[in-house]
Amino acid sequence: MSSQAASSPGSRARRHVVAALIAHGVAPFELGVACEVFGIQRPELVDPWYRLVVCSADEPPIRSSWSSFSLVQVSPLSALDRADTIVIPAWPAHSREAPAEVVVALQRAFRRGARILTVCTGAFLAARAGLLDGLPASTHWMYAAELAEQFPAVDVRPDVLYVDAGQVLTSAGTAAGIDLCLHVVRKDHGAEVANAVARRMVVPPQRHGGQAQFAEAPVPSCPEDDPLADVVDWAVANLDRDLPVEALAARAAMSPRTFARHFRSATGTTPLQWVLRQRVLLAQRLLETTDEPVERIAQRVGFGSATVLRAHFGRQLRTTPLAYRRTFREQSA
Repeated sequence: MSSQAASSPGSRARRHVVAALIAHGVAPFELGVACEVFGIQRPELVDPWYRLVVCSADEPPIRSSWSSFSLVQVSPLSALDRADTIVIPAWPAHSREAPAEVVVALQRAFRRGARILTVCTGAFLAARAGLLDGLPASTHWMYAAELAEQFPAVDVRPDVLYVDAGQVLTSAGTAAGIDLCLHVVRKDHGAEVANAVARRMVVPPQRHGGQAQFAEAPVPSCPEDDPLADVVDWAVANLDRDLPVEALAARAAMSPRTFARHFRSATGTTPLQWVLRQRVLLAQRLLETTDEPVERIAQRVGFGSATVLRAHFGRQLRTTPLAYRRTFREQSA
């Protein structure tokens, strides 16, 4: 389901078509995320990039959830038949039955192999189409219990930012849609391209932790004088070192228990899991951009051996370092 990372000389690869499915009452932010990530052409990064179409079963103009504007240029629902990926932003009136023609169109697209992404309450529409039965899924924490009650066949995960279940990917509320869309770019084009898109959007390439941290209070910011900010920057620059929580806590002038509590409060995850994820992300970039052997990369990212790197790579990405490198070398060839 990946789009090509580059076209070969004298030919042009087919654009990967992304269709954003909307209805009256569409949430502008969630739709805007799809437009920002998939709709803006980035030939300096990847050519061809995605081709985004916005479609609806409703007659345009499509009223947004803000009464101040509507969308006029919207394609018909039949655009789903040509889409490689379908994005469902926060679905309006999620608690009511969806139009039968929309459900049927989604089911038809799913059967032919289209990838389905949902943001926030978009998961309700995918669930009504039966696309989430037996799968883990996420939605906004405010609606997680409702989704689980209405669709008991869905394994609702209320404490994660997004879930990649293969052909169907779901995200939590609002900004978690950015995390999911960047995750898709990372899968299609690699960590370097996804990081470049994130930098242009002025967002983190990948957030860590779950949405439970947002249910009661936002993640605390780390001002420059916060010892945690210094530790995070130092750890990222020294992933080849041994980084036990005791060493990180000492750098922050805290006890290990106090540091672990402060770190989890700020990031939503443990120091160990955060370090492991940073190491895998660095390994991804090195596999994409260098010819270094896997054993050497394992040492550079702090895993020590190729065996340990393969174990964590498989656990986090469900592939091997060599298969990952081969995939992106083939796409860029």
